[in-house]
Amino acid sequence: MVTGDGDGLSIGGNHMLHVLRRNVDLQILLFNNEIYGLTKGQYSPTSQVGTRSPSTPDGSVDLPLRPCTFALGAGARFVARTIDTEAKHMTPVLKRAHAHKGASFVEIYQNCPVYNDGIFDYIKDKKSAEDSRLVLAHGEPLLFGVDQQKGLRLNTSTLQLEVVTLGEAGVTLDDIMVHDETNLVLAQMLAALSTPDFPEAVGVLYCKQEVSYENSVYEQIKTVRAKKGVADFNEVLRRGHTWTVS
Repeated sequence: MVTGDGDGLSIGGNHMLHVLRRNVDLQILLFNNEIYGLTKGQYSPTSQVGTRSPSTPDGSVDLPLRPCTFALGAGARFVARTIDTEAKHMTPVLKRAHAHKGASFVEIYQNCPVYNDGIFDYIKDKKSAEDSRLVLAHGEPLLFGVDQQKGLRLNTSTLQLEVVTLGEAGVTLDDIMVHDETNLVLAQMLAALSTPDFPEAVGVLYCKQEVSYENSVYEQIKTVRAKKGVADFNEVLRRGHTWTVS
């Protein structure tokens, strides 16, 4: 299913919530351009504060919604983020999402050249990408920056992630957190990171394989049939309270 930030998180937000909660076996690609690109550029649920549009001529005052944070809060078992112009990164992410049994949610940063041009230049520009992008790999340390000299460390006092530099103030590789895509708390922390204070995480944030909604329903049907036998529709229709219409 291909959708956008406006359709998936506003008009269809209720449907998105429940398809993720139920874990329906469906692959969801949500293109996020932080604007209503198909309906003349109104601000969307992901538009930044101050966004000027036909519906907010003096700038949006809404707190923007972060799609991956929403998906995790809704109970999604597979959440990832990628970039539309990065085919080498996007292809394996989409393959992982397709292989996942249950609802998979992939946010794709997408530029809208008409109504919101350049909104993601900070993460797309090769000159700044090293410092603004954190490429996730399960089991690998959370490193970024030129020569991978920056990383994320958990501050045990505040229980929050902080940016540190290897070699400074005694920081070593052992201080850097290792990505664990099965850790929901870590996924929620990574999904919330944003510039300019932090790099933005791209890749698989969270993956937990569970039985899909469809499989759960069919297994329940098999169990009931084994216990009660195949139902006789005519008998079911006529048992209990009945009425005679004259």
